[in-house]
Amino acid sequence: MKITRRLALGLIAGITASASFVGSSFAESMPAPLDNPGDVKIALVRYLSTGDFFQAYLSGVEKQAEALGVDLRVFDSRQDAALQADMVDQAIALGVNGIIIQHGLTESMKEAAQRAVDAGIKVVAFDVNVENEAIPQIEQSDYLLGKLALEQAIKDNGDTWDAGYVYVPGIAPLDRRHVAWEEVKAANPGIKEVAQMGTLDNPIANSNANQARSVLQANQTISVFFAPYDEFAKGVKIAVDEAGLSSDVSIYSADVSTADISAMREAGSAWKATVATNPAVVGEVSVRSLAIMLTGGNPGAQVVVPPTLITQQFLNDKDIKNMEDLSANMPQFAHADVAMTGWMPLPAR
Repeated sequence: MKITRRLALGLIAGITASASFVGSSFAESMPAPLDNPGDVKIALVRYLSTGDFFQAYLSGVEKQAEALGVDLRVFDSRQDAALQADMVDQAIALGVNGIIIQHGLTESMKEAAQRAVDAGIKVVAFDVNVENEAIPQIEQSDYLLGKLALEQAIKDNGDTWDAGYVYVPGIAPLDRRHVAWEEVKAANPGIKEVAQMGTLDNPIANSNANQARSVLQANQTISVFFAPYDEFAKGVKIAVDEAGLSSDVSIYSADVSTADISAMREAGSAWKATVATNPAVVGEVSVRSLAIMLTGGNPGAQVVVPPTLITQQFLNDKDIKNMEDLSANMPQFAHADVAMTGWMPLPAR
């Protein structure tokens, strides 16, 4: 068979597409307005940004936006609710086509999100309930994050123990995880919450370590800490280590990062399990959901990325050192087949 220049280029393109792990072997043509992606502006408006989870989430947003070729603007309110609402207005004034609202408080973001919708801007919300049917909710199934962690706590410790609990109400993912905590306590009367603590003051881990020191000193019967956010768990672990209680207290959490993996694998670590999705993948899903809306599609009212239980034992048995190792041993960490279309390009893997 004669190999023409056109055929050779076609073969090279096919190989490149496979290596890049695009959504399909031959992606469809990009629909408008993404057929001219350089003219499309999207904004990420953040409430929480401190910690490995949020850095990884941002990386996922950036890489998926780059794969699409759109112009991404990032606004970081650093847990200032009023500023976050103002930043939505700034994005509207910039004339963006789409906005991702990442975390925040319902009372401060509800009206701001509605202003964006009224301006004709497509909006998705990750882990913040803006109480708007026009805005899809991106989430990690936070209820399951809490439930799976607590099921592992019961498997490891039985159904009778005194617990410390870290919780900050009013944050949508924490509120959803809280539902699981209340259900597990109701179903297991032997599990007693003897102390509740929690803060989102920066730096979050150190601020929670300060609270956990006092809680552990005042409640010496605590044998399990439910800390359903990895920055919470880091703080509790600092306090447990300082008190010399690593063999007496077990920590169960949600979310994961390379730093978390290292902390869980330390010799004698009290951090026994976490339940998580890959935050970078969640970031990618957030951008893909927004892209579907920009092209006239509907990703669904709820876009859920399924979570996975990660135990200390699993990390040690597989000698997992970082998120790359975790993805290799858990394929669902490398990619979630959520908010996908035939034309959707993915970041290079």
